[in-house]
Amino acid sequence: MVPSALAAVLVALIVPVAAAQQPTRPTLAPRTAGGGQIADTTFEPTIDRPAFGTGAGPLVLLDEAHHNFHTVAGRYAPFVKLLRRDGFSVEAIRTPFTAASLRPARILVIANALAERNAGDDWSLPTPSAFTPDEIAAVRDWVRGGGSLLLIADHMPFPGAAAELGRAFGFDFINGFATDRSARTDEFGFRRQDGSLGDHPITRGRDPGERVDSVRSFTGQAFKLPDGAAALLHLAPGSLVLVPTVAWEFSDSTPRVPADGMVQGAALEFGTGRIAVFGEAAMFSAQVSGQVRRPMGMNAPRANQNPRFLLHTVHWLAGLLPAR
Repeated sequence: MVPSALAAVLVALIVPVAAAQQPTRPTLAPRTAGGGQIADTTFEPTIDRPAFGTGAGPLVLLDEAHHNFHTVAGRYAPFVKLLRRDGFSVEAIRTPFTAASLRPARILVIANALAERNAGDDWSLPTPSAFTPDEIAAVRDWVRGGGSLLLIADHMPFPGAAAELGRAFGFDFINGFATDRSARTDEFGFRRQDGSLGDHPITRGRDPGERVDSVRSFTGQAFKLPDGAAALLHLAPGSLVLVPTVAWEFSDSTPRVPADGMVQGAALEFGTGRIAVFGEAAMFSAQVSGQVRRPMGMNAPRANQNPRFLLHTVHWLAGLLPAR
Protein backbone atom coordinates (compact mmCIF):
# COMPACT_ATOMS: atom_id res chain seq x y z
CA MET A 1 0.00 0.00 0.00
CA VAL A 2 1.24 3.53 -0.70
CA PRO A 3 2.23 4.92 2.74
CA SER A 4 0.24 7.88 4.03
CA ALA A 5 3.20 10.22 3.79
CA LEU A 6 3.76 9.34 0.15
CA ALA A 7 0.03 9.62 -0.52
CA ALA A 8 0.09 13.18 0.78
CA VAL A 9 2.99 14.00 -1.55
CA LEU A 10 1.09 12.51 -4.50
CA VAL A 11 -1.97 14.63 -3.77
CA ALA A 12 0.12 17.78 -3.50
CA LEU A 13 1.81 17.04 -6.82
CA ILE A 14 -1.24 15.86 -8.73
CA VAL A 15 -3.63 18.73 -7.94
CA PRO A 16 -1.56 21.54 -9.58
CA VAL A 17 -1.20 19.53 -12.79
CA ALA A 18 -4.93 18.84 -13.01
CA ALA A 19 -5.72 22.49 -12.43
CA ALA A 20 -3.17 23.77 -14.93
CA GLN A 21 -4.15 21.82 -18.02
CA GLN A 22 -6.58 19.35 -19.50
CA PRO A 23 -4.78 16.00 -19.34
CA THR A 24 -4.08 14.09 -22.52
CA ARG A 25 -5.78 10.69 -22.59
CA PRO A 26 -3.05 8.15 -21.76
CA THR A 27 -2.35 5.65 -24.51
CA LEU A 28 0.52 3.92 -22.74
CA ALA A 29 0.01 0.17 -23.14
CA PRO A 30 1.94 -3.06 -22.51
CA ARG A 31 3.96 -4.55 -25.35
CA THR A 32 2.65 -8.04 -24.68
CA ALA A 33 -0.49 -8.11 -26.84
CA GLY A 34 -0.83 -11.62 -28.16
CA GLY A 35 1.93 -13.00 -25.96
CA GLY A 36 3.94 -12.35 -22.82
CA GLN A 37 7.55 -11.41 -22.18
CA ILE A 38 10.07 -14.22 -22.52
CA ALA A 39 13.84 -14.20 -22.25
CA ASP A 40 15.85 -13.93 -25.47
CA THR A 41 18.21 -16.84 -24.81
CA THR A 42 20.13 -16.19 -28.06
CA PHE A 43 21.42 -12.82 -26.87
CA GLU A 44 25.17 -12.89 -26.22
CA PRO A 45 26.94 -9.53 -26.50
CA THR A 46 30.71 -9.30 -26.79
CA ILE A 47 32.74 -8.90 -23.59
CA ASP A 48 36.13 -7.57 -24.63
CA ARG A 49 37.79 -7.84 -21.22
CA PRO A 50 36.07 -10.07 -18.64
CA ALA A 51 36.59 -8.85 -15.09
CA PHE A 52 37.42 -12.32 -13.76
CA GLY A 53 38.22 -15.81 -14.93
CA THR A 54 35.24 -18.11 -15.29
CA GLY A 55 33.58 -18.50 -11.89
CA ALA A 56 36.43 -16.71 -10.11
CA GLY A 57 34.53 -13.51 -9.35
CA PRO A 58 32.52 -12.54 -6.27
CA LEU A 59 29.20 -14.16 -5.42
CA VAL A 60 26.08 -12.38 -6.66
CA LEU A 61 22.78 -13.49 -5.12
CA LEU A 62 19.60 -12.87 -7.15
CA ASP A 63 16.46 -12.71 -5.03
CA GLU A 64 13.83 -15.38 -5.71
CA ALA A 65 12.24 -15.36 -2.25
CA HIS A 66 9.68 -12.62 -2.86
CA HIS A 67 7.44 -13.62 -5.80
CA ASN A 68 9.98 -11.98 -8.12
CA PHE A 69 8.93 -11.28 -11.71
CA HIS A 70 12.56 -11.75 -12.79
CA THR A 71 14.48 -14.89 -11.84
CA VAL A 72 17.73 -16.73 -12.62
CA ALA A 73 16.18 -19.18 -15.07
CA GLY A 74 13.35 -16.90 -16.20
CA ARG A 75 13.23 -13.32 -17.49
CA TYR A 76 16.62 -12.48 -15.97
CA ALA A 77 18.42 -15.42 -17.57
CA PRO A 78 20.23 -12.99 -19.98
CA PHE A 79 21.28 -10.86 -16.98
CA VAL A 80 22.70 -13.93 -15.24
CA LYS A 81 24.39 -15.19 -18.40
CA LEU A 82 26.15 -11.86 -18.97
CA LEU A 83 27.45 -11.66 -15.38
CA ARG A 84 28.69 -15.25 -15.47
CA ARG A 85 30.51 -14.60 -18.75
CA ASP A 86 32.21 -11.68 -16.96
CA GLY A 87 33.43 -14.12 -14.31
CA PHE A 88 30.92 -13.51 -11.50
CA SER A 89 29.35 -16.40 -9.63
CA VAL A 90 25.55 -15.96 -9.68
CA GLU A 91 23.09 -17.95 -7.58
CA ALA A 92 19.48 -17.58 -6.51
CA ILE A 93 18.59 -16.81 -2.91
CA ARG A 94 15.23 -18.34 -1.99
CA THR A 95 15.18 -17.73 1.75
CA PRO A 96 14.31 -14.59 3.76
CA PHE A 97 17.02 -11.96 4.10
CA THR A 98 18.98 -12.32 7.34
CA ALA A 99 22.52 -11.52 8.38
CA ALA A 100 23.37 -15.20 7.93
CA SER A 101 21.76 -15.61 4.49
CA LEU A 102 23.45 -12.48 3.13
CA ARG A 103 26.89 -13.09 4.63
CA PRO A 104 28.32 -15.14 1.72
CA ALA A 105 27.35 -12.56 -0.93
CA ARG A 106 29.31 -9.62 -2.28
CA ILE A 107 26.29 -8.30 -4.20
CA LEU A 108 22.56 -8.80 -3.63
CA VAL A 109 20.26 -8.21 -6.62
CA ILE A 110 16.54 -7.65 -6.06
CA ALA A 111 14.53 -7.34 -9.27
CA ASN A 112 10.77 -6.72 -9.20
CA ALA A 113 9.82 -8.31 -5.91
CA LEU A 114 6.15 -8.56 -4.93
CA ALA A 115 4.13 -9.21 -1.80
CA GLU A 116 1.97 -12.31 -1.87
CA ARG A 117 -1.13 -10.12 -2.22
CA ASN A 118 0.01 -8.99 -5.69
CA ALA A 119 1.60 -12.23 -6.84
CA GLY A 120 0.11 -13.64 -10.01
CA ASP A 121 -2.27 -11.40 -11.94
CA ASP A 122 -3.63 -9.11 -9.21
CA TRP A 123 -1.68 -5.93 -9.90
CA SER A 124 -4.09 -3.58 -8.17
CA LEU A 125 -3.83 -1.41 -5.09
CA PRO A 126 -2.92 -1.96 -2.35
CA THR A 127 0.67 -3.02 -3.02
CA PRO A 128 2.12 -4.03 0.37
CA SER A 129 5.81 -4.35 1.05
CA ALA A 130 7.40 -7.49 -0.32
CA PHE A 131 9.79 -7.46 2.64
CA THR A 132 9.31 -7.74 6.38
CA PRO A 133 10.74 -5.06 8.68
CA ASP A 134 13.34 -7.57 9.86
CA GLU A 135 14.43 -8.27 6.27
CA ILE A 136 14.71 -4.56 5.51
CA ALA A 137 16.83 -4.05 8.62
CA ALA A 138 19.03 -7.00 7.67
CA VAL A 139 19.66 -5.65 4.15
CA ARG A 140 20.29 -2.12 5.42
CA ASP A 141 22.77 -3.33 8.05
CA TRP A 142 24.48 -5.65 5.55
CA VAL A 143 25.03 -2.78 3.09
CA ARG A 144 26.15 -0.43 5.82
CA GLY A 145 28.73 -3.04 6.81
CA GLY A 146 30.17 -3.37 3.30
CA GLY A 147 27.66 -5.27 1.18
CA SER A 148 26.40 -4.00 -2.18
CA LEU A 149 22.77 -3.90 -3.29
CA LEU A 150 21.34 -3.64 -6.79
CA LEU A 151 17.68 -2.75 -6.23
CA ILE A 152 15.42 -2.76 -9.29
CA ALA A 153 11.73 -1.84 -9.08
CA ASP A 154 9.86 -1.37 -12.36
CA HIS A 155 6.42 0.19 -12.93
CA MET A 156 3.46 -0.39 -10.60
CA PRO A 157 3.04 -2.60 -8.55
CA PHE A 158 6.78 -3.11 -8.09
CA PRO A 159 7.59 0.36 -6.65
CA GLY A 160 4.92 -0.14 -3.99
CA ALA A 161 6.35 -3.51 -3.06
CA ALA A 162 9.89 -2.11 -2.76
CA ALA A 163 9.02 1.34 -1.33
CA GLU A 164 9.84 0.56 2.29
CA LEU A 165 13.15 -1.04 1.37
CA GLY A 166 14.04 1.93 -0.85
CA ARG A 167 13.07 4.33 1.93
CA ALA A 168 15.53 2.59 4.27
CA PHE A 169 18.25 4.07 2.05
CA GLY A 170 16.49 7.41 1.47
CA PHE A 171 14.91 6.74 -1.95
CA ASP A 172 11.27 7.69 -2.61
CA PHE A 173 9.60 5.53 -5.25
CA ILE A 174 6.48 6.61 -7.16
CA ASN A 175 4.13 3.64 -7.55
CA GLY A 176 3.14 4.25 -11.15
CA PHE A 177 4.23 4.34 -14.80
CA ALA A 178 6.83 6.77 -16.11
CA THR A 179 6.07 8.36 -19.48
CA ASP A 180 6.43 11.71 -21.27
CA ARG A 181 3.97 14.61 -21.39
CA SER A 182 2.02 12.84 -24.15
CA ALA A 183 1.28 9.91 -21.78
CA ARG A 184 2.08 7.44 -24.55
CA THR A 185 5.86 7.00 -24.64
CA ASP A 186 7.12 3.60 -23.46
CA GLU A 187 10.88 4.09 -23.93
CA PHE A 188 13.42 6.58 -22.58
CA GLY A 189 16.82 7.38 -24.06
CA PHE A 190 19.54 8.70 -21.77
CA ARG A 191 22.51 10.35 -23.46
CA ARG A 192 25.78 11.81 -22.24
CA GLN A 193 25.64 14.59 -24.83
CA ASP A 194 22.46 16.12 -23.41
CA GLY A 195 23.25 15.46 -19.74
CA SER A 196 20.46 12.95 -19.18
CA LEU A 197 23.12 10.25 -18.64
CA GLY A 198 25.13 11.22 -15.59
CA ASP A 199 28.91 11.26 -15.44
CA HIS A 200 30.00 8.65 -12.88
CA PRO A 201 32.45 5.72 -12.67
CA ILE A 202 29.56 3.52 -13.83
CA THR A 203 29.31 5.46 -17.09
CA ARG A 204 33.07 6.01 -17.42
CA GLY A 205 34.13 2.39 -16.93
CA ARG A 206 37.70 1.21 -16.33
CA ASP A 207 39.26 3.26 -19.14
CA PRO A 208 38.18 5.67 -21.91
CA GLY A 209 37.46 2.77 -24.25
CA GLU A 210 34.70 1.56 -21.93
CA ARG A 211 32.83 4.86 -21.73
CA VAL A 212 29.04 4.61 -21.96
CA ASP A 213 27.36 7.38 -23.95
CA SER A 214 23.76 6.14 -24.15
CA VAL A 215 21.38 3.90 -22.23
CA ARG A 216 17.79 2.94 -22.99
CA SER A 217 14.96 2.01 -20.61
CA PHE A 218 11.46 0.69 -21.20
CA THR A 219 8.63 2.38 -19.25
CA GLY A 220 9.34 1.78 -15.54
CA GLN A 221 8.82 4.18 -12.65
CA ALA A 222 10.46 7.38 -11.42
CA PHE A 223 11.94 8.14 -8.03
CA LYS A 224 13.49 10.87 -5.89
CA LEU A 225 17.04 10.80 -4.60
CA PRO A 226 18.41 11.09 -1.08
CA ASP A 227 21.20 13.52 -0.30
CA GLY A 228 24.53 12.19 -1.46
CA ALA A 229 23.18 9.98 -4.24
CA ALA A 230 24.55 10.35 -7.76
CA ALA A 231 21.92 10.53 -10.51
CA LEU A 232 22.68 8.25 -13.45
CA LEU A 233 19.48 8.39 -15.53
CA HIS A 234 17.76 11.79 -15.50
CA LEU A 235 14.18 11.90 -16.79
CA ALA A 236 13.53 14.74 -19.23
CA PRO A 237 11.63 17.86 -18.17
CA GLY A 238 7.92 17.38 -18.71
CA SER A 239 8.01 13.66 -17.91
CA LEU A 240 5.07 12.26 -15.95
CA VAL A 241 4.22 9.30 -13.77
CA LEU A 242 0.75 7.87 -14.29
CA VAL A 243 -0.66 6.52 -11.00
CA PRO A 244 -3.57 4.11 -11.68
CA THR A 245 -5.33 1.88 -9.16
CA VAL A 246 -4.83 -1.15 -11.42
CA ALA A 247 -1.70 -1.67 -13.49
CA TRP A 248 -2.06 -0.71 -17.17
CA GLU A 249 -5.64 0.58 -16.69
CA PHE A 250 -5.63 4.29 -17.59
CA SER A 251 -8.33 6.88 -18.22
CA ASP A 252 -8.70 10.65 -18.52
CA SER A 253 -8.95 10.82 -14.73
CA THR A 254 -5.86 8.73 -13.96
CA PRO A 255 -3.74 10.78 -11.56
CA ARG A 256 -0.42 11.94 -12.92
CA VAL A 257 2.63 13.18 -11.06
CA PRO A 258 5.14 15.61 -12.63
CA ALA A 259 8.48 13.80 -12.81
CA ASP A 260 10.70 16.88 -13.23
CA GLY A 261 13.88 16.31 -11.25
CA MET A 262 13.21 12.58 -10.86
CA VAL A 263 15.42 9.78 -12.12
CA GLN A 264 15.36 6.15 -13.22
CA GLY A 265 18.85 5.29 -12.02
CA ALA A 266 21.18 6.30 -9.19
CA ALA A 267 24.16 5.20 -7.12
CA LEU A 268 24.80 5.79 -3.43
CA GLU A 269 27.55 5.02 -0.96
CA PHE A 270 25.94 3.83 2.27
CA GLY A 271 28.18 3.25 5.25
CA THR A 272 31.02 1.14 3.88
CA GLY A 273 28.74 -0.42 1.24
CA ARG A 274 27.23 0.66 -2.04
CA ILE A 275 23.75 0.64 -3.57
CA ALA A 276 22.58 1.12 -7.15
CA VAL A 277 18.86 1.70 -7.71
CA PHE A 278 16.95 1.52 -10.99
CA GLY A 279 13.31 2.13 -11.79
CA GLU A 280 13.20 -0.20 -14.80
CA ALA A 281 14.06 -3.90 -15.14
CA ALA A 282 13.96 -4.84 -18.85
CA MET A 283 16.97 -2.62 -19.56
CA PHE A 284 19.12 -5.23 -17.80
CA SER A 285 17.62 -8.25 -19.50
CA ALA A 286 17.01 -9.24 -23.12
CA GLN A 287 13.42 -10.18 -23.88
CA VAL A 288 10.97 -10.50 -26.73
CA SER A 289 7.32 -9.66 -26.27
CA GLY A 290 4.00 -10.12 -28.03
CA GLN A 291 3.23 -11.99 -31.23
CA VAL A 292 5.81 -10.01 -33.19
CA ARG A 293 8.51 -10.88 -30.62
CA ARG A 294 9.45 -7.23 -30.23
CA PRO A 295 12.92 -6.88 -28.64
CA MET A 296 12.82 -5.24 -25.22
CA GLY A 297 15.95 -4.72 -23.19
CA MET A 298 19.64 -5.12 -23.98
CA ASN A 299 18.69 -6.69 -27.33
CA ALA A 300 16.66 -3.66 -28.49
CA PRO A 301 18.02 -1.76 -31.53
CA ARG A 302 18.95 1.41 -29.66
CA ALA A 303 20.12 -0.25 -26.42
CA ASN A 304 23.47 -1.53 -27.66
CA GLN A 305 25.36 0.05 -24.75
CA ASN A 306 23.04 -1.33 -22.07
CA PRO A 307 25.13 -4.52 -21.59
CA ARG A 308 28.23 -2.43 -20.92
CA PHE A 309 26.25 -0.22 -18.54
CA LEU A 310 25.07 -3.29 -16.62
CA LEU A 311 28.58 -4.70 -16.32
CA HIS A 312 29.91 -1.33 -15.14
CA THR A 313 27.15 -1.17 -12.53
CA VAL A 314 28.12 -4.58 -11.19
CA HIS A 315 31.82 -3.67 -11.37
CA TRP A 316 31.11 -0.56 -9.28
CA LEU A 317 29.12 -2.58 -6.75
CA ALA A 318 31.97 -5.10 -6.55
CA GLY A 319 34.49 -2.34 -5.84
CA LEU A 320 36.31 -2.64 -9.17
CA LEU A 321 35.53 1.02 -9.95
CA PRO A 322 36.15 4.04 -7.70
CA ALA A 323 33.28 5.29 -5.59
CA ARG A 324 33.12 8.67 -7.35
